Amino acid sequence: MPALTSATPNSGPAAGGTTVTLTGTGLAATTAVRFGATPATSFTVVSDTHVTAVAPAGTGTVQITVTTPGGTSNDLSYTYSGAPNLSGISPNQGSTSAGNTVTLTGTNLTGATSVLFGATPATSFTVVSPTQITAVAPAATAGPVAITVTSPGGTSAPTTYTRVAPPGI
Repeated sequence: MPALTSATPNSGPAAGGTTVTLTGTGLAATTAVRFGATPATSFTVVSDTHVTAVAPAGTGTVQITVTTPGGTSNDLSYTYSGAPNLSGISPNQGSTSAGNTVTLTGTNLTGATSVLFGATPATSFTVVSPTQITAVAPAATAGPVAITVTSPGGTSAPTTYTRVAPPGI
């Protein structure tokens, strides 16, 4: 009978398409991989201890199982994440120098892997909660810039942050 010990990664976007590596034993004769009740989009038996499977579209947390002629494995959790959604930024403007801390609010912010000011990564960022991130803006020229957040669920639509040149003396 097959047995699973890990699924990497164990989360992905609701649209599916994530390649998940399943590790365990007795996997060489795998005939099916399921994410909940839905079959994997595709799967490849790599060895008796590894199978790669492409996650189908889904929502919430489901259980991954592997079926072989010897039976069905134990299950491992896989969580579908929605794309981050930004609804606010405070303050919505700052100086052109680095070091301005901004608070981003929205939904599905847990697991954020990057915060970009245009194409430039934030100097640093901290996920405070599923609805809040604090980010330190990098230095840049004056004018508007789009902020986006990327997580396992996808990339947010941009929110505008405006850089203001310091007044001359």
